[in-house]
Amino acid sequence: MKNRVGHILPLLVLLFFANIFFGSVSLSIGETLAALTGDGSDTVASYIILQCRLPQALTALFAGAALSVSGLLLQTLFHNPLAGPSVLGINSGASLGVAIVIMTMAGVSASASAAAAFYVILVLAAMAGALGVTILLLILSNIIRNNLILLITGMMISYIISSIITLITFSAADSGVKNYVVWGMGDYSLVSASQLPWLISVVTLIVVLCLPLCKSLNAFQLGSQYAKNLGISVNFLRSATLLITGILTAIVTAFCGPVSFIGLAVPHISRLILKSENFPRLFLHTVVLGSTVSLLCNLMTTAFTATPLPLAAVTPLIGAPVILWVLFGKKNSR
Repeated sequence: MKNRVGHILPLLVLLFFANIFFGSVSLSIGETLAALTGDGSDTVASYIILQCRLPQALTALFAGAALSVSGLLLQTLFHNPLAGPSVLGINSGASLGVAIVIMTMAGVSASASAAAAFYVILVLAAMAGALGVTILLLILSNIIRNNLILLITGMMISYIISSIITLITFSAADSGVKNYVVWGMGDYSLVSASQLPWLISVVTLIVVLCLPLCKSLNAFQLGSQYAKNLGISVNFLRSATLLITGILTAIVTAFCGPVSFIGLAVPHISRLILKSENFPRLFLHTVVLGSTVSLLCNLMTTAFTATPLPLAAVTPLIGAPVILWVLFGKKNSR
């Protein structure tokens, strides 16, 4: 079977440049090209392109890849089409960290320096919350050997954290609740040009570290016992997969807010396109397709309205129909 990644790359490139040339502020092609080539005659256009649209497009590119890889890893690990970072509570852990910071530090970000420090603490809290849930899942994975029970346990953790967040926001000031709600809508523009290298570096490093696991995960798809017979350490594989997923989800959620459905839907779209369960092939295809879908979602939030839409209003429009198709398609095929 031919690898179809090459068929998606032109669309990826097209959507990337569409994210740069189109936005809520109308700029001519000449102004956009001048800004990209370093002509600083129009400082407003240069700022919009180089400080806003380009970082946002790159954020969408790498965040989409990270979330999609996370979804593929979890679906493979749990042998469940509904496994994903949001289902296991990793997103909820990040949300808990943010909720605590916003509640305890509401009104602190009055000056520019205080605002910068507040944002750094916010990102660190989100990462700490997401990684905290991941570590808990790692511990539980060594106790709970049944993947289905572990998945249900992750869902219960998510519900518990959501209840804690509700209690926190109920007692928080109105400004804190508003800030939390805005963060919870998801936004790729939250990542500045100076923060972007950190996001790109971590995502690239972790995705590359996934490559040695591809062969083992390909065997694991046929069952844990089959993988053990091939000499694969299933415990190590589960721990490594959960840790990688936790770091990828933590970094994206911390910088961009909780982005739903991309990690859940993109692996299924890849399977439908490739008509294959070969993990190495699915992995590469999911990385590219995840970036493509993420760029499409970002374009939908910025190109058609004067005020940018939240990601939470767009990603379910693409992801939810895919999940419903997968569920009802499998049911009707029986």
